[in-house]
Amino acid sequence: MLKFLVVVLVFAAVTYLVTRALQERGPGERPGLPRPKARKRPSTPPRPVAPDDDEDFLRDLDRKRLNPPEDG
Repeated sequence: MLKFLVVVLVFAAVTYLVTRALQERGPGERPGLPRPKARKRPSTPPRPVAPDDDEDFLRDLDRKRLNPPEDG
């Protein structure tokens, strides 16, 4: 019984180590080939997408609210 438990533990450890090695290598990579370099993200943040984050849009809203256009 003890031999069976040792065999199961060794099998589990080997399976775990092989699985971890495959996960670190990544999907679709072959041994011996260099890893592709990751692309760098731009260092400047993108412009605001939502209108409520855009300073010019908010300034224009305030201007229109404080000075409404006079209709005829």
